[in-house]
Amino acid sequence: MSDILTKNAGYAERLTSLLGLAHEPVAVRLVREGEAYPEGPAVPGSQLSHCQAVFRARGGECLNVPFEMSNCHIGAAVLGMTETPAKAASGEFHAGIGIHDSVEAAKRMMDERAIVPYKTVGEAVCPLGRAGFVPDVVIIADLVERVYWVVAMMTAEGGGRATFSTAPFQCACEDVTAVPMATGAPNISLGCFGCRKRTDMAAGEMACGIPYGLIPGYVARLERYAGGPLAKASRG
Repeated sequence: MSDILTKNAGYAERLTSLLGLAHEPVAVRLVREGEAYPEGPAVPGSQLSHCQAVFRARGGECLNVPFEMSNCHIGAAVLGMTETPAKAASGEFHAGIGIHDSVEAAKRMMDERAIVPYKTVGEAVCPLGRAGFVPDVVIIADLVERVYWVVAMMTAEGGGRATFSTAPFQCACEDVTAVPMATGAPNISLGCFGCRKRTDMAAGEMACGIPYGLIPGYVARLERYAGGPLAKASRG
């Protein structure tokens, strides 16, 4: 077992145990131009979106997804793989779904997106415990009470209040992948229209994305919480 796989397996076990997660933490690595895909993950047999890949990975699948296998170019665009489709960029596509009152409102949502600031050609998406690569982000999609502890860890050292960026669309691709990569900070999402339509995300679940570089410190802090705040707040 490689050193990075051993580390990731340890992080996954501790996160799952300490937080009582019902689902696997997910490792996401965007593959840059000229970079090889990680060895091991399989290319899916049919096209899928980033959100579908993430939710399949939390169920145990390990996937290499080249851009050519993506069926959601809106999500792929914020991940640096392609240009945003014209109807999405204009607001026309999302306004047609009926959530926004106008094309202009939907366009403002699109204009204010976080976009990965370099060219990518695909992604590797695996359960963290099976990831033999260095992820960009670790995604946890689980019950609200479990995701809550990310806020505690964000504010433990410096205090203050945590703020998050989200919208009715693009939870998995933007909120919990592109935003943490762009800001270097965790981001929490309530889910989105697409996730709730195309994946098994449950009504009582939300998602967060944590830059991988923060994971060792967060696991260490959760270990310190185990006999204190985590135990006191546990509902069994």
